[in-house]
Amino acid sequence: MNLVAVLCIAGFSSSLALRSIDPMLPLLAADLGVSFPDAAFLITVYSVPYAAALLVLGPAADAIGKGWLIRVCLVGFAVSLVGAAVAPSYGWLAVARAVAGVFAGGLIPVALALIGDLVPFGERQVAISRFLLVTIIGQMSGAMLTGLLSELTGWRTMFAGMALVAVGATVAAHFFLTASGSAARRLTLSGAWADYRTVFLNPITPLIFGMAAAEGTLVVGILSFVAPLLARPDASGVFEAGVAIGAFALGGISYGALARFLIGMFRQPHLVRMGGTLAGGMYVLVALPVHWLAAVPFFYLAGFGFFMLHNTLQTQATELAPRARGSAMALFAAALFLGQGLGPIFGDAVTRAVGVSTLYAIAGLLIAILSLASARLVRER
Repeated sequence: MNLVAVLCIAGFSSSLALRSIDPMLPLLAADLGVSFPDAAFLITVYSVPYAAALLVLGPAADAIGKGWLIRVCLVGFAVSLVGAAVAPSYGWLAVARAVAGVFAGGLIPVALALIGDLVPFGERQVAISRFLLVTIIGQMSGAMLTGLLSELTGWRTMFAGMALVAVGATVAAHFFLTASGSAARRLTLSGAWADYRTVFLNPITPLIFGMAAAEGTLVVGILSFVAPLLARPDASGVFEAGVAIGAFALGGISYGALARFLIGMFRQPHLVRMGGTLAGGMYVLVALPVHWLAAVPFFYLAGFGFFMLHNTLQTQATELAPRARGSAMALFAAALFLGQGLGPIFGDAVTRAVGVSTLYAIAGLLIAILSLASARLVRER
């Protein structure tokens, strides 16, 4: 089996579980006898360990081997999902979610770092775009399937299904990642610190990580405000938001399908410029007082532009520090994750001050300007 295909299976397993719990929150609250805010806390107990684990698992991948670490994380991830499926109480489920978050932190970023190790730079962006496409499909599938099936089959069945996918990924990784990303040294605190120093010796590191945080804040982080943006006198905007966010994800899938063609036609600085301005321009347009159906194509194009920008930044991040690639990709993911966490805070502050439409106009202008400015500094290798 192709190495990238195996890593895609691992990435799909991780992304499948990332947003799958969101539609099940009311069901979890009722079944476990807790309030809705307590059920929503299950998202936090997954996200925070996920982000924190990145700071450890990145250097660990560089030290003890990326392939080995992915296999270990897949085992832990599968076991924790089984624990969630059989959880007898809310507390047990919260612990299982936290453990799953820790092990999930070692899958997607480390898989990207391993692609960086084994795929030549000229072919790397196409390989990463395929990986990105699979993770988008995983997130969409997780949210969609749990939303459609959890009331019929129960939330435990949903976790059991995710565990089964993780077991399949574990088996594939056991047979095909055994010699990939071999160990280089012992894992030590001084070695991890040295890896992070190596990453920041590259002068464009702050640019790449800053742009990752910016796209997380200004594009993904404010998607939680789509419902109030599209709300009408006769509708809450929830259904409309679901359609618009689905269109955004479909734009990402479309980019993944066309990535090879686009990468062959345009240089990376051009992709940064086009992706950022397309995403930003569409956010400016959705701020206009148009019918929500007219806004759906804008969100589709915003998703296309965002993933064009994000895919290019990911590829650049794999080359920031080739000898500490795991650490670099962990920091890149942490920057993106931090941006997504700051997005709702930024969005709430702007919305309270000037309204939700102005929020999207400001965010669109900012990401377009930042993309145009940073494209001048992106290096072509």
